[in-house]
Amino acid sequence: MQIENVDVLIIGAGPSGSVAAGYLQQQGLHIKVVEKQKFPRVVVGESLIPRVMDHFEEAGLLDALNSYGFEKKLGARFIRGAEQCVFDFSEKFGEGWDWTWQIPRADFDQAMADELIRKGVDIQFETEVIDVEFMGTESTTVVKNKEGQEYAIHAEFLIDCSGYGRVLPRKLGLEAPSKLDPHSAIFTHIQDIRRPEGIEGTQISFDIIETEVWLWVIPFSNGYTSVGIVGPTAYIEKLSATLDNDEAIQNAIGLSDFYVNRFQGLPYAFDPIRLTNYSVSVSQFYGDGYALTGNSTEFLDPVFSSGVCFATESGILAAKLAKRQLAGEEVDWEKEYADYMKYGIDVFSTYVKEWYTGNLQELFYHRPENPEVKEKICAVLAGYVWNKENTFVSKHRNIIKNMAYLIKQQD
Repeated sequence: MQIENVDVLIIGAGPSGSVAAGYLQQQGLHIKVVEKQKFPRVVVGESLIPRVMDHFEEAGLLDALNSYGFEKKLGARFIRGAEQCVFDFSEKFGEGWDWTWQIPRADFDQAMADELIRKGVDIQFETEVIDVEFMGTESTTVVKNKEGQEYAIHAEFLIDCSGYGRVLPRKLGLEAPSKLDPHSAIFTHIQDIRRPEGIEGTQISFDIIETEVWLWVIPFSNGYTSVGIVGPTAYIEKLSATLDNDEAIQNAIGLSDFYVNRFQGLPYAFDPIRLTNYSVSVSQFYGDGYALTGNSTEFLDPVFSSGVCFATESGILAAKLAKRQLAGEEVDWEKEYADYMKYGIDVFSTYVKEWYTGNLQELFYHRPENPEVKEKICAVLAGYVWNKENTFVSKHRNIIKNMAYLIKQQD
């Protein structure tokens, strides 16, 4: 069998794999990316948060991405009946980017791949991982290309950025149940021919149908808008007695007083897609010769758009640590990688859980607003969940429920 030798093999060409590849290519390492799917492809994760801009910049992708004219995301709006809570990323606690993009992932991921290929990165699409064998920190990965030919790739280090494919978690038995309650989603892209002018037409919004049920609305610069319904799996299944995704998404739109007139009955770009019990986890984040990144490790919930942020955060960090290890440095993967990523995931997990308990919603809609509290929550929603100077990061486990309790007592 033909054997190819590389410094780092990256499995997956999504955001995590792209930033890892971009960073390592700039460092002069010999890398290869294998991607099972054919690009472009439709995937969820279309609302970014500002922290990702740091990663795109470090990976040398920012200028190219900026040239595509993706819709700018300056904040986010949360709607509950007649109430609205709007977060402006320029009014957050601490330093950091105050904008990002809302993007059709098929176009966005293709744009990243095109830029990497232009820079000389070897990306092999429609190439499936068949087997992986580790010899200490080195590995041999057998892959099969679109022609059905198998060959081996010997790597000094392997970064699994396979997302929902979860290549190494499946092959090494690392999968673990999520600590979050089971939720599901159905989404599609709608031709937004009734889009209002100005900020109302481009504002990304989350319309709360019930405490645990909400509709996402993500307008793109191409004239389409991503519309999805999220809720407990049993609730989502009841949107259509026959589990018909088209009927379910139309019924979901009908539940939104705010958006029903804008989206009801309009044509789709593709048949609605259902994601069932999407939250996942793993028992470990790394091992001898490999690191897991992005959705290969943990996927929480789309309510605060953290998915791509954790993907790129882990992708760029794994690349940096792998580069140091290959240069002969000692790397404490537990402290520098696993503990670091788990802290940010833990912070965001608290916000997801407290959203679904209703406690965080109490803070969002309490009037009059507390500007200091809002700035600190805004920083979390922007992805700066490692800034422990922010008390809504450092005290995340109790501060939301305690403040919600005080608000309820006052009422």
